Amino acid sequence: MSSPAEFYHSLPPISKAYGTLCLLFTTAFQFGLYHPADIALIYQLVFTRFQVWRLFTNFFFLGKFSINFGIRLLMIARYGVQLENGPFQQRTADFLWMMIFGALTLLVLSAIPLFWSPFLGVSLVFMLLYVWSREFPNANINIYGLVTLKAFYLPWAMLALDVIFGSPLLPDLLGIVAGHLYYFLTVLHPLAGGKYILKTPIWVHKLVARWGIGAPTNNRAQPEGPGGVAFRGRSHRLSR
Repeated sequence: MSSPAEFYHSLPPISKAYGTLCLLFTTAFQFGLYHPADIALIYQLVFTRFQVWRLFTNFFFLGKFSINFGIRLLMIARYGVQLENGPFQQRTADFLWMMIFGALTLLVLSAIPLFWSPFLGVSLVFMLLYVWSREFPNANINIYGLVTLKAFYLPWAMLALDVIFGSPLLPDLLGIVAGHLYYFLTVLHPLAGGKYILKTPIWVHKLVARWGIGAPTNNRAQPEGPGGVAFRGRSHRLSR
């Protein structure tokens, strides 16, 4: 791209929208426009004071400006964009549904006191990373120029780095759980002979069509058949 503006406009719609919202929320926080407690996921306030916005806003806060924030934003720009431009190309509604399903899964998990987290943005980004690692399992990834490994192992490598740097592990683990649940229901279970049970709802297709973004098609991923899947990724696509 000849300029940052052209690069930004070339990004696929869902990844671009999510990354932009995360950047805006962090920028607003840095300028003191709100306190993180105002947007945190606190179920007691959601159900007693009907502050339902907390169910959404908590996904857009990745922390204050820092190296960790930059890494998370780059993960959206790389892995989210590669997913949307690759396995989910011409399937904007399916990609949006994956994000919605991941967010709903994280909200349910966080409702369990042991797994509660006030902000689930990092978890949602880690879910994108996990799904990407399953879609591109054989890609070679170089980490800080120190070690090269297969993309299949990248989520666990990032988890290990968070252990080394002292970052909390719960958000990463929740993201892995949400990502694996989505990949299991859409790829692994059908490959094992099961029924495809996580179809993108019609209302998501209509929403994408109404917004006029991406490609609101009726195509979805469909596995080929049983077999080894650990280093396989998604198979060919069939129409509904």
